[in-house]
Formats: sequence, structure tokens, C-alpha cells
Amino acid sequence: MIPQDSFHPPDSPFELAAERLIVALDVPAADAALEIAGKLEDQCRWFKVGLELYIAAGPAIVEKLAARGHSVFLDLKLHDIPNTVAAAIRSASSLGAKMLTVHAAGGPAMLYAAQEAASAMASQPQLLAVTVLTSMDLAQLAATGVSASPQEQVALLANLGLEAGIHGFVCSPQEAAALRTLTGPEGVLVTPGIRPSGSEKGDQLRIATPTYALDQGASYLVVGRPITQAADPALAAEAILLEIAEALAIAPTE
Repeated sequence: MIPQDSFHPPDSPFELAAERLIVALDVPAADAALEIAGKLEDQCRWFKVGLELYIAAGPAIVEKLAARGHSVFLDLKLHDIPNTVAAAIRSASSLGAKMLTVHAAGGPAMLYAAQEAASAMASQPQLLAVTVLTSMDLAQLAATGVSASPQEQVALLANLGLEAGIHGFVCSPQEAAALRTLTGPEGVLVTPGIRPSGSEKGDQLRIATPTYALDQGASYLVVGRPITQAADPALAAEAILLEIAEALAIAPTE
């Protein structure tokens, strides 16, 4: 466990690192998710609830994590007609989620409706538009009828989000620099596909180390299996936090 004492003063790179790391609770049951969160609660503040856990455990898992004082990133990639997405945004916000995802491929009308719904909430969540999934490369996009490269498609979808008033995005580390240029310093960029050196690649094709992602302009780094499937999740999280802290000490990013 990381000591909570004067060794890490407030706003030190280590404390800032804890604000940047999001642990993905990609597990099939609430008990397993809460057990992992319990092991990491002295180190990690943000936890991601995705489709697997949300479908298995329901909205209550978001409420339970929030009640423990954790910040919850609810990653459901909402993609439906505008009215349905707006209603889902309101429902998800009421659970206590601080970040929510919509899929930018839903189009301008859906993105406008989502942003309008989020802006009207008393505790306004950070809305994130998903551009291109990190599991998709040029061949995967082409198979869906998209002739653009992942980088080109990310830029197109990001501009749709910006025009709708959304300044938060999910992107791979490889597109973070281009998106940072589009959004400016106020943009919130969340990057999955983060792997410490030497770890398994998994099913994500566009991956990077924490240091590289931060250097490219990422705001938050999402790490799942390298922490949650480690023999000692707390030790694995500590190693990643130290890498983030070292990168921030050298060149802090927005």
C-alpha cells in the first residue's frame, strides 16, 4: 500500500497521478468489483464501470462505488435516438456517475441532445464522446464501410462532438495529440489501451505506455487487466502510479 503521509504532499506528482488513473472494473459481478475497489481504495480514486459489470450488477454498482467516495466513470457508449440518449444521460447522472460516454457515431442531433441533458443536471457529469474504439484498426474500419483511417475518423467524429458543445473525448493514445490540438487545454481526453511495458496487449490494437499517453496530451488513463488481473492489484497499481508521477514531474500535461 502507498503511505498516506507527508512523503506525498498535496498536489505532488504522486497525488496528481492518483487523479489521472482510472481503473477499469471489467469483471462480471458486483462482489468482485467491490473487492477490487476495496484493495485499491487507498491508492485509486477513479473506477470505470463498463457494459459487462453494469449489465451484471445493474445501476446499484454505480451507487455503491459513489457511496464509498469513489469517482465513477460510467462507460456505456450510449448510441440511440436523441430522446432516448438524453433520457439515459439524466438517469445515469442521478446515480452519481461523474463521467459518461456517448458514441459520436450517433450523429449531431444525438450529441446535441446528450450535451443539453448533461448540462441541465444539478451535478453536471463530464460527457465524453467515443470516437473510434481502440480495438479497431484500418481493416476493421474498412469492414464497416468506413474508408478513412482511424486518425481521420477520430478527427471527423471529434469535430461533431465539439460542434455539439462536447469537449471530452475517449481516444487511443495515438490520437491524443491530434485531439489535444483540436480541443485546446480545456479538453478532457480519456485514453484506454494503457499498458505498462512488458504487459499483455490483449484485444486492444492501439495501445501505449502511461508515459507516452501523457506526453501526447491525455488527461486520464484507463487501465484494466494489468491491475485487476495482477496477483497483487495494489502493487500493480502502485507501479503504474509511480510511472505516471514520474512523467508528470518531468513534463506536466493539461
